[in-house]
Amino acid sequence: MSPSPDLVLGVDGVRRCPWGASTPDYSAYHDTEWGVPVHGDVAVFERLTLEAFQSGLSWLTILRKRESFRAAFDGFAYERVASYGDADRARLMADVGIVRNRAKVDATITNARAVSDLVEAEGDGALDRLLWSFAPRGRRARPRRLADIVATTPESTALAKELKRRGFVFVGPTTLHAAMQAMGLVDDHLAGCDAVRR
Repeated sequence: MSPSPDLVLGVDGVRRCPWGASTPDYSAYHDTEWGVPVHGDVAVFERLTLEAFQSGLSWLTILRKRESFRAAFDGFAYERVASYGDADRARLMADVGIVRNRAKVDATITNARAVSDLVEAEGDGALDRLLWSFAPRGRRARPRRLADIVATTPESTALAKELKRRGFVFVGPTTLHAAMQAMGLVDDHLAGCDAVRR
């Protein structure tokens, strides 16, 4: 397949998806993280949390605050976040380094408890295994145009339903599809993008 006409050639000679060429932060994220497989319960919990916080905002906002999120949520150690109480909620709502949205803070704590329950029932790696069990089978061609990239898929819809069944919140099909793209379950880099297939 020929390269997508929507690709942008950076001053460094790298062909990128257009969003990945818009700022240095996005270029680094696009080139080294987006679409790279993520594994491990803590890493998956972090990505799901950040995607939920991104809802309604620019991903760039979240990306630039990521280290502050990590500090605020104890490195996304779900066991610790699951034990958060009112004092922690107040601390988080006063933390200017993160997005201070009560519903999203509460969702993070609820989801940490759901991860803890899942791991207790099914062992270490349970969230990782659950997420990856919804990865589409087989390798599909990269999208030709930006317009070919969808916001939801049958897999993200099914994953949302399963996570909700297991007590997770703020995990809609669109948020989960974005997480699946970011964590390498699907490869939505445009055809001809220089991001290496993983």
